[in-house]
Amino acid sequence: MANVLEVKDLCKTYIVNKRQNNILKNVNFTIEEGEMIAIMGPSGSGKSTLLYSVSGMDDITAGSVKFAGKKIEKLSQKELASLRLDEMGFIFQQMYMLKNLTILDNIILPACQSKANKASKKEKVDYGKTLMKKLGILEVADNDITEVSGGQLQRACICRSLINHPKIIFADEPTGALNRTSSGEVMEELRKINEEGTTIMMVTHDMKVAAKCSKVLYIVDGNIKEEYNLGKYEKESTLKERERIINNWLIEMGW
Repeated sequence: MANVLEVKDLCKTYIVNKRQNNILKNVNFTIEEGEMIAIMGPSGSGKSTLLYSVSGMDDITAGSVKFAGKKIEKLSQKELASLRLDEMGFIFQQMYMLKNLTILDNIILPACQSKANKASKKEKVDYGKTLMKKLGILEVADNDITEVSGGQLQRACICRSLINHPKIIFADEPTGALNRTSSGEVMEELRKINEEGTTIMMVTHDMKVAAKCSKVLYIVDGNIKEEYNLGKYEKESTLKERERIINNWLIEMGW
């Protein structure tokens, strides 16, 4: 398997009141095509900063991030914007969507903005509906974003993240704002997407979410302290055991 993401000696520093604040310190890891990686760690450990830095949403201070063979620190802001639009998908805890558009229009918006996506408008709409059908929300295609549940809205965000056929999805606490039932449903959809070949890197504090990932990276004070390779999640009968393994490992890490 080829590496879709290679991170080497990544550092991120903020200057606050003339004082240097080192958020990420010499972070190194790789993600192979088709993996689903969980980033875990205590509050303030640098999880979200890491996600934003490796996806080009935030500038890095030092080190290198290579995405699909391209060093993102060498790209211009315009090139980075195109890379994020055309080759990456994003899902956040807060479900950002435009209030003046329907659910379907929000989903296909990135496809309509992309210069690399050569499909016709009809093809983009049809693909948006295909994604919605796959995630069980086609019936709310014409609804406003205020007329759907939190779980439906987050599944719509997953559809939007997939509309341009990304190489990787970056997810920041994608189930954090949902109740347990909706969280389980959304996580199951992400697992299915991963099964179909899409690489996923997600920040989470939820052990049940992490148990469905193939690998967990544990970050403390801006450093990857350790990683645990769980292997591919294949059947529900193994979930409780995977949760137990992750729980014990996190306790060892000082969770």
